[in-house]
Amino acid sequence: MGRGRAKAKQVKVARRLKYNSGGTDLDRLKEELGVPSSNHDPYDDSYDDLVEKYSDFADDDADDRESGKPGR
Repeated sequence: MGRGRAKAKQVKVARRLKYNSGGTDLDRLKEELGVPSSNHDPYDDSYDDLVEKYSDFADDDADDRESGKPGR
């Protein structure tokens, strides 16, 4: 006896979880996962960093084109 009440409560909780379409606090989730909060966009300076990092390769490719060597 008593199993019906427990099962009904489990069904109620399962339905609430299944059909609840909102209420997720993404900021709180970030905090729980340990994501550092920063206000600056990581994509702002990434292009400049990439240009700086790979500029040597671009220079090599330009030299190869001028000398007539086949590209990659």
